[in-house]
Amino acid sequence: MSTKIFEGKKALIFGLANERSLAWAIAQRLSEGGAELAFTYPNEAIEKRMRPLAESLGAPLILPCDVARDSDIESTFAAVKEKWGVLDILIHAVAFANREDLDKRFVETSREGFRVALDISAYSLLPMTRLAEPLMEGRGGGTVLTLSYYGAVKVIPNYNVMGVAKAALEASVRYLAHDLGPKKIRVNAISAGPVKTLAAAGIKGFRDMLAMAEQKNPLKENISAEDVGDLAAFLCGPGGKHITGSTLYVDSGAHIMGA
Repeated sequence: MSTKIFEGKKALIFGLANERSLAWAIAQRLSEGGAELAFTYPNEAIEKRMRPLAESLGAPLILPCDVARDSDIESTFAAVKEKWGVLDILIHAVAFANREDLDKRFVETSREGFRVALDISAYSLLPMTRLAEPLMEGRGGGTVLTLSYYGAVKVIPNYNVMGVAKAALEASVRYLAHDLGPKKIRVNAISAGPVKTLAAAGIKGFRDMLAMAEQKNPLKENISAEDVGDLAAFLCGPGGKHITGSTLYVDSGAHIMGA
C-alpha cells in the first residue's frame, strides 16, 4: 500500500492458522496499511504455527479462543477492551466441519456434524459481532468481515455440510448488516475462489477442484491468497464505506458461469 490508510486502526483477527491462511494475507494488508493487529488461536497446535507470524507483525495480543465456547469469545473481547478500549475491524476467518461429513453424501450428515459445522462456521460470527459492537460504536463505526465460498449458493461436490454452513453465514451477514447499520458498522463477506489453505486440505478432491476452476473461469487462472487480502483491505478501508450486507466474489469470474 502506498498510504497508511489504517493508521491508528485496531483489528482483531480470528482464523490465522499458518502462512497460507487467507487470514494471513488479510493481516499483512491491514498491517501494511498501518493497523495494529490482535490474533486468536483455538489450540496449542495452531498456536505453534501462527504465533511467529503474529509476532512478526508486532501483535500486542495473541489470545487462546475456542469459538465454540461463549466464555472464550467473551474473554477475548474483554482482553481487547482492556488493551485498546476500542475496535475498528473484526475479521472472522473461521470454519470447520468433521472430515467424515465432507467425505460422504450430504444426506448422510450426522446431527452432531451438522451442529458443529453451523456452530463454528456460521453462528460464531454472531457473538463476535455482538461483543465488537460497543467497541466499534465508540469509534463511530467499524467493519466486520467474514469469508465464504461459492458452495454457499451452488452445489460443489464434497463441500456438503460446509456449503450449508456458508449459506447460513452469508444470510447472517445480511441480517447483521441490517442490525448494525444505524451505528455505521458494516458487515460483509468475501467469497473467494479455491486457494490452497489448511482448511481446503480437508476437502476430498481439492486438487481437481482447483484444476476445474482454472479451466472454467473466464480469466483462466486461479486466485491467490493475496487477492483476498487486497479485497479485504478495500472493504475495510475508505473505498468500502458504503458497502454492507454484501458478499463480494474474488474468483476470476467463476460465479458468473452456468456450468
